[in-house]
Amino acid sequence: MRKFQLLGLAVLASVSLGAMAQQSPVLFYGIMELSGTGATPGNNFDNGVKLAVKEINAAGGILGRKINYVSTDTQTNPAVAKAVSQKAIDEGAYVVLGPVHSGSMIVSMGETRRAEITNFTGGEAAVITQQGNPYVFRTSFTQSTSMPKLARYIKDQLKAKSITIVYTNNDFGKGGRDEMVKALAAQDIKVLADISTDPGQIDFSGPALKIKQSNPDALFAYLTEEEGARLLRELKKQGFDKPIIGETTIIGQKVIELAGNAADGILGHVGLTPDAPQAAVKAFDEKYLKEYKQRTDHNGMKGYSSVYIVKAMTERIGKFDSKALAAALH
Repeated sequence: MRKFQLLGLAVLASVSLGAMAQQSPVLFYGIMELSGTGATPGNNFDNGVKLAVKEINAAGGILGRKINYVSTDTQTNPAVAKAVSQKAIDEGAYVVLGPVHSGSMIVSMGETRRAEITNFTGGEAAVITQQGNPYVFRTSFTQSTSMPKLARYIKDQLKAKSITIVYTNNDFGKGGRDEMVKALAAQDIKVLADISTDPGQIDFSGPALKIKQSNPDALFAYLTEEEGARLLRELKKQGFDKPIIGETTIIGQKVIELAGNAADGILGHVGLTPDAPQAAVKAFDEKYLKEYKQRTDHNGMKGYSSVYIVKAMTERIGKFDSKALAAALH
């Protein structure tokens, strides 16, 4: 009788261990700009991901499996982002989230493509999705969507016939600048000055002086949050009083915090904002504030929504297969 009892216990133990193995966590890998010039969008996106992971795990995970989220800092360096994406592949990531900066994403996404791993980004450079990578998905508008809208607004609402452009000289900035130049030409708006600035630039007195001297009807600024805040403070200091318009980055929470009253009256195209009146967005905004003791911007929303998209589509296909996930997302 004892032999049968021992055999029964052994079988039960084997079944239990098998069930535990089947329910091991699924790896989500974050390739994030947690330091360097991209730290503001990177940390917001990363925090959005972590908030979604916390909620999903508390509710039982995805198909009975908890999410193991590993986030690695790229230091806003494309070469580091590429190396980290290879590490994510080596460690068996089901899905890769990030990078957020367009330049890093353009470099790293070739690695996830070769490994056939679904890769989400918040980067907005049009070239990211113009390369035909079937494994890349973004939780944002592309520059080719937003810039024509901005150009129409500049013409129809601001009544501007001339404009000066200032942008950051990287893939993000150049991509937005190129799309805006095309959009302005379509609206017959003359570009008086085309001013590039360095990524992470500290002193904006020179660019601000060039902007003021060009005497445009309006200014289009396409910079990161910290750069945008520095430019706005310098423009206010130099007495520039023409309309200033940009994309989401020029009116982000970090810009408001850093620029203070120099940000008053700034206009921007917004694809996503935690200030939206929808109930789901308000709920997210409140949860983020409670979790991190600060408000987020569109990047937090992008990170948060990307995880829930993966959850929904994984449950639809009924398995953890990154190649099948990408196919289902199309």
